[in-house]
Amino acid sequence: MSDDLTYVSQELRAAIGRVARRLRRVSSEGDAEGAVKFTELLVLLRLSHEGALSPTEIARHEKVTSQAIAAVVRDLETCGLVTREAHSTDGRRTVIALTRAGRAALASHDQAAARTMVEVLDERFSSGEIRRLTSAIPLLNRLADLI
Repeated sequence: MSDDLTYVSQELRAAIGRVARRLRRVSSEGDAEGAVKFTELLVLLRLSHEGALSPTEIARHEKVTSQAIAAVVRDLETCGLVTREAHSTDGRRTVIALTRAGRAALASHDQAAARTMVEVLDERFSSGEIRRLTSAIPLLNRLADLI
């Protein structure tokens, strides 16, 4: 591995970690008792973007164990944010689907972090910088999927 790649990977890790910690802090400042936790938010986002998925598919995408996802799905189901449904072609399998309440929880949970990011982007970043950040999103998602 080259020194350049080592430097880039260390700097990316630090920068992404700082952004993630600060977004969690902003989101949690407005959290009430029983609010959606970060891992639950990831599952809701995945279901929102991809539609109904099996617990195994969710675990694979999030790179966690099926047992970990089972606990998260159980909590989300208890809160009425997701439902279990029979698979459309294989009745022995189940898929997890987002409910209307799940979509609402996703929207409300993200409001504080989104509002903060919009304010910072609007006040402190040029349109060119915003375009560069936007173009990095697919690369960061691909990196996350490959790690």
